[in-house]
Amino acid sequence: MLINFNEMVERTMPGMNGGTGEMTAKMFMDEQGKIIPSSIHPGGSIGLHKHGTSDDINYVISGTGRAVCDGEEELLTAGTCHICKKGSEHSIVNTGKEDLVLLTVVVER
Repeated sequence: MLINFNEMVERTMPGMNGGTGEMTAKMFMDEQGKIIPSSIHPGGSIGLHKHGTSDDINYVISGTGRAVCDGEEELLTAGTCHICKKGSEHSIVNTGKEDLVLLTVVVER
């Protein structure tokens, strides 16, 4: 299967999951999960939310940020990967002056 994100419309999402600022993303979704290339813009965040049915894998392409998963803080930089396992809750904040660019894979299980 080929997924061509170049042909998808990028969406702007203000205050994702009760977060702050804006992010932009493209999304592929089916019954097994999602693949989401996204950018959390400076000052933006994804609010605290729980993953009741899926693992959320966030690979950092560029930028800097912070994730909090089940109360544990993790620093995000290019080349790191933050994983929020099924049943856990997390948030992600862009702490830098540039976009925090992520490739997120959500695996339903």
